[in-house]
Amino acid sequence: MPAAHETATLRHTALHDLHAREGARIMPFAGWAMPVQYRGIVEEHRAVRERAGAFDVSHMGRLFVVGGDAAPLLRSAVSFNVAALPEGRGHYTLMLNQEAGIIDDPYVYRLDAQRFLVVGNAVNADRVRDRLRSLVEPGMDVELLDRQEQTVMLALQGPAAEGYAARILGPEVAALARRACTELPYLQYKLFVSRTGYTGEDGFELVTSVEAGRALWRQMRAEGVEACGLGARDTLRLEAALPLWGNDIDESTNPFEAGLGWVVSLDDTQDFIGRHACARLKQERPARRLVCLRALERGVIRADCPVWHESQQVGTTTSGGHSPVLSVSIALAYLPRTLAKDGTRVSVDVRGRRIAADVVPRPFVKHR
Repeated sequence: MPAAHETATLRHTALHDLHAREGARIMPFAGWAMPVQYRGIVEEHRAVRERAGAFDVSHMGRLFVVGGDAAPLLRSAVSFNVAALPEGRGHYTLMLNQEAGIIDDPYVYRLDAQRFLVVGNAVNADRVRDRLRSLVEPGMDVELLDRQEQTVMLALQGPAAEGYAARILGPEVAALARRACTELPYLQYKLFVSRTGYTGEDGFELVTSVEAGRALWRQMRAEGVEACGLGARDTLRLEAALPLWGNDIDESTNPFEAGLGWVVSLDDTQDFIGRHACARLKQERPARRLVCLRALERGVIRADCPVWHESQQVGTTTSGGHSPVLSVSIALAYLPRTLAKDGTRVSVDVRGRRIAADVVPRPFVKHR
């Protein structure tokens, strides 16, 4: 665990003392002191795959966009046509630069006709907020409400998540469809609930006040939900082949080479930052593609390992690690289009030793 002086300048979530009391290993992450693990990454990973786990993800950005012009403002800022979202639905999207490089990959939820919630990566929370502010024109009926400090965000994930959520929050949450969202009362506070997550399993993401969030965490733990840290969250998202901003996607990557063309809406007439570059890139065949690699030998592939095909280096891994479910090493990497096909045999240089690996279908582990 880092020394006290190393964490003094880090931001703490409202649950920080509860994590410390439970013996969590606290580490710096994106400027925050976050729980990386409790009992152990593998144990927490398996709990989510087999039962249910709870994560404190309060470091994520939470920006409410409110007003009659909220929908057109957001449409001009992100790749997916969120203005067409029905009330009570959310969708994954991208915030791009003019060249279609990925600034962030926020999730946008439409609460009602004039209220949206934008959840972005912790490291990019300020950039997302500032980008939206820069697009507000004089006379627009829109307000940006940054609630990162005033709220708690939790994730309840796993095949048993629905049962726990129904017992704790009420049976109506079990009726939520995938990517649906709603607002409920909880301890006289408002609770946002969405059927979304970042683990490849069924589950819910929850946003509420600090007081209610602390109570909700305690209640989930009392019900037997496993406390999980960011270590397991990373291994879970890797098995699900979900991209991590800063590793697998960033401003040097575009949606089509990353396999994210499905969140770029070009069938409406509304402009958004990066639209013209996206229209051009969609017509072109990407020179490279993000692929899944599954090791055929022992050894743990990490990020930044060279990938070889025959006698030529053809790429570098962007994410990697050991899969607790598959009991092998897995990784993501950009490969030339001609090699980005299931079954292609490559080798990955892990500390000077080349490990054979195959390109395999996405995801590595499917939701059960």
